[in-house]
Amino acid sequence: MSALIILTIVCALTYTFEIVFGLAGTILMLPLLSFLYDAKTLVIYSVLPQILVAVIGLVRSPKKVDRQFMAGMLFFAGLGAIVGFALFYYFSASVFQVLLASAITAAGLFLVIAPHRAKFNPAGMRVMDTLAGTSQALFGISGPIAMTRLLATYRDKNTVRHYAFAFFLAMNGLRAVEYTIHGTYTEEILWMMAVSAPFLAITLWFSNQLHLHINEQMFRKVVSWMILVGGLSLFYR
Repeated sequence: MSALIILTIVCALTYTFEIVFGLAGTILMLPLLSFLYDAKTLVIYSVLPQILVAVIGLVRSPKKVDRQFMAGMLFFAGLGAIVGFALFYYFSASVFQVLLASAITAAGLFLVIAPHRAKFNPAGMRVMDTLAGTSQALFGISGPIAMTRLLATYRDKNTVRHYAFAFFLAMNGLRAVEYTIHGTYTEEILWMMAVSAPFLAITLWFSNQLHLHINEQMFRKVVSWMILVGGLSLFYR
């Protein structure tokens, strides 16, 4: 029970980060909880808080999504997800841990050193969409990739955040269905979800408003460094 309490508290904090700026929840959660649960268990569990974040963020936002734009983004992400799911079940737990740590560390490095606005031509954007889908299916994370692509498309922070939630909801819905069909959910994971869900839903509902009050530039710097440190820490688990 103590492990479930720690899980719930950590997820309430880390996914508050995600609902405010649209990324970092799962990336921050994984290294903090890797001493209690193995990486694959946490990645599968992360479907729950990621869907909660996306649903609450979309419901409480006045923004609307361009369906044609989102359909194109999700089509290429879906192609990438096919590869990601195949690799998810192929790699052993130990190899998965190293790959996950490498992906998070690379994401952190990019966010720390990259310019605030990346530039992509149409082909480059579709490559980013595909990579985001692969990363979401394989590691349960696509925030750094998807957010970089969206920041290159839209200037307004709230618009980027809204489209990110729409993307994450669709991709995590796909993950949830695939895990169900494949019988991936264990009794332990379902119990983790059942215990933590009510507390996370309440916390995220109210913490959603924080994005209106927090200094974006400073927060993103802090999150970028936390992602980098989190990825490095997984190598020394």
